Amino acid sequence: FADCDLDKAVRVGMQSVFFNKGENCIAAGRLFVEASIYDEFVRRVVHETKKIAIGDPLNRSTSHGPQNHYAHLKKLLEYVEIGVKQGAKLRYGGKRVNRPGYFLEPTILSDVEDYMYVAKEESFGPIMCISKFNDNDVEGVIKRANATEYGLASGVFTKDISKAMKFAESIEAGTVFINTYNKTDVAAPFGGFKQSGFGKDLGQEALNEYLKTKCVTLEY
Repeated sequence: FADCDLDKAVRVGMQSVFFNKGENCIAAGRLFVEASIYDEFVRRVVHETKKIAIGDPLNRSTSHGPQNHYAHLKKLLEYVEIGVKQGAKLRYGGKRVNRPGYFLEPTILSDVEDYMYVAKEESFGPIMCISKFNDNDVEGVIKRANATEYGLASGVFTKDISKAMKFAESIEAGTVFINTYNKTDVAAPFGGFKQSGFGKDLGQEALNEYLKTKCVTLEY
């Protein structure tokens, strides 16, 4: 939202998408940005993404390594191509890096519309898909965010705690991050809604999976 800490939203937004080259089950492939800060957010995120160090994952200075195998790299290149063909703007990246290995440039697609393939299917790669929503349209952006068959994790950036809690209550996802992302704890139950699964890992809820519950009904 426009009232967020924009520097932090850009930084954490990038981490939420590009962490582990996007090969992360809760990677935030879809970003909805309020209209009044949309252009500035895109400008900043492109500027910062250009600084990402691509290279040998065993080198401590590297931030971005190769994808796991060639078939996945090929799928990601096709994913970007489909997005561009459907009208998304390729702001940065989208190509294979000219070096040995299955390296894909960190990629930013803007002007993504809800009907597009890239808005409906997750890439499981380092591809940020940015969509715009109208100023102050909290209900509308929640509805759009929920219009997916997946529901593992979500996040919201705003300084308005009431707005954040409304989002957290309404979003159809098993995990909600507020002004942060990808922070988990062994005591925090983890699991998704809809096609992202059922049941919980971690926390007391996960321990319940190992228990046998017996119901005894007695009349005396």
